[in-house]
Amino acid sequence: MCLGVPMQVIRADEHRALCQSAAGQSEVDMALVGYQPEGTWVLTFLGSAREVLEPLRAEQITRALAAVEAVMQGKDADFDELFADLADREPQLPAHLKS
Repeated sequence: MCLGVPMQVIRADEHRALCQSAAGQSEVDMALVGYQPEGTWVLTFLGSAREVLEPLRAEQITRALAAVEAVMQGKDADFDELFADLADREPQLPAHLKS
């Protein structure tokens, strides 16, 4: 299984960027999203940026990954806090599945 990891651009050139996540820094291929300025959040898979993220969405994904990690390690976690964007609402189908 491949999980997307939000990372923040520290510095970039046309094709690559040095990015920071909770796990540390790494070089990221930016070919699919193009040049992104310092401070931009991107969703990365296997060393490649696949999507540009708003800061709030990057935080939501980071919290969800923390919840997955807690479960995998058998730790207790405040899942209502980690999934705050989902806890107080009914799940919604994506638009393409509603019809």
